[in-house]
Order: sequence, then C-alpha cells, then structure tokens
Amino acid sequence: MRLVFAGTPDTALPALTALLGSSHEVVGVVTRPDRPAGRGRRLSASPVGELAAEAGVEVLKPAKVRDPEFLDRLREIAPDCCPVVAYGALLPREALDIPRHGWVNLHFSLLPAWRGAAPVQRAILHGDDMTGAATFQIEEGLDTGPVFGVLTEPIQPADTSGELLGRLAVAGASLLLDTMNGIEAGVLEPRPQPTEGVSHAAKLTPEDGHVDWGSPALHIDRLVRACTPAPGAWTSFRDARVKLGPVRLAPDADKLAPGEIRPGKSEVLVGTATHPVALGDVQPQGKRLMAAADWARGVNLTVKDALH
Repeated sequence: MRLVFAGTPDTALPALTALLGSSHEVVGVVTRPDRPAGRGRRLSASPVGELAAEAGVEVLKPAKVRDPEFLDRLREIAPDCCPVVAYGALLPREALDIPRHGWVNLHFSLLPAWRGAAPVQRAILHGDDMTGAATFQIEEGLDTGPVFGVLTEPIQPADTSGELLGRLAVAGASLLLDTMNGIEAGVLEPRPQPTEGVSHAAKLTPEDGHVDWGSPALHIDRLVRACTPAPGAWTSFRDARVKLGPVRLAPDADKLAPGEIRPGKSEVLVGTATHPVALGDVQPQGKRLMAAADWARGVNLTVKDALH
C-alpha cells in the first residue's frame, strides 16, 4: 500500500523504521512543525521528521491539519492508508476522508482503557499490572474508533513511563505493520470497542509531578515513575526545586514524619503518610544529577530541614 505516516517523537521511530523496511511504500510523512531546541534555541525538526528526511521521504509539517495547502497535497499524494503514532494533533473529517483505508492509530493502552494523551503514565500512576497497545481506526472522537489488533505488556514494579513506553514502541511497531498487512490483504476488520471499562488519560503537567509527602509511599513511588522522564517529578528543599528520580519503598524502616529527611551512608530516607521511601538520584536546581546520599552530604542537613 501507499502509506503516509504521521508521528512526531522518538516513540514513533520504531514504527516508521518498520514501515520503511516493509513491502509497503511510505510516500510521505506528516509531523509537527520544527521547534526551538538547545541552548541556541535553533529550530529543529522532530525525530520523525529527521528520519524521514534521511530516508528521502517527503515531509509535511502543517501548522494545522485543516490547512487547505496540506489537505490538497495529501490528496495529490493519494495514500491508501495513513498509519499514526503519537502525531500530537487531532485530525478533522476533511483529512480522515482522504485515504482509501482511513487513518490507523497505534495507541499505547488496551482500549477502551486510557484513551488520551498519556496512557502509559496514567497506567503506572493508577497501579495497573498490565497494559499494552492497540491499533484502531481513527474517528473524530478521542481514541474511540474500532480496534484492529492488540498486544499486552506486563508493567514491572520498577518501570518508569519511559522504560515501559520504549518496550511498547518496539512491540507496537510489529503490531502496526501486521495491521497494515492485514488491511492490504483484506483479511482484517476492526471491531468496536467495549462500552465498559472506559478511562481517560489526561496529559501530566509539571505541577502534577510535585510530590506530596503526605501521600502514601506507594502512591509516591508510582507518581515518580509515571513522571519519569517527563514531565519530571520534583520536590522543594529550602525553597528551591529538586528533581527526583525513582524512589525505593522502605517498609521496614522506622517511621518518619511526612517530608522528614534521614540521611545515611548510602541512602537517604524521606517520610511519607505510611512508611519511608529511599531517594534515588536527585538533581538540585542548576546542578547535575547525583546520588541522593551525595546530595545530602553536600547540603549540610539540619534537623529543621524537610522536603515539601
């Protein structure tokens, strides 16, 4: 089939790579416009845009998917199908109607669970034991379309959203390719999503990453892992922000007041509403990432110090 792939971040690269190496013809790529990046704030192409350019594929970067020039060019290219992975914009009916087989999204959840922008982060935060990926026909509703195929993936106790998303991106690339093959062969029909079990995965904001030490340790552990690497978990120490890497549950440690800090030779414990947690790596404002024990030695902790 003639394919126009739509995607933007690193998460979409395994799928695009799989399609470029397949029997299908990737005749175009749609990605978000270039954005300022780095210290010089120079405009940089998205990871998907860079890979497509290296492969010699036409790259389309519409500011809005409704732009007439973009829609006209898409009609000229005349794709049979448009596979999508983390493109980052909603598609209007004018665009959905162009490819003969529509737009097919690879979504990183077991639909109808966790429809929306942050399915992996929300699954970890919610404490799910299992997640997965699904390919589905895009409609005008948010992740509501009928499903072609699914795969499952256990959530490991120490998984961060970045680690879990990385595994799903690789496994999902094969699922998306299989879906394209099935559509081309005419042997794959999408099935409507169940009406029960619907949940929504709103994007996590930087403020969502602020750790409340008055919460149970298990919730704090999940929150930090869900926010790693983005938007990032953090706490406040002496009125300055400190970024937090994943913590370790310490159920056998002596109880501490929420936010109370107890440094040791090789670990730093912090109190929660239940039992303490041991900090992992931390990054004080304007400084490098470091082990929590090294940070604690460098700040000369006093009995009045606490995390907020």
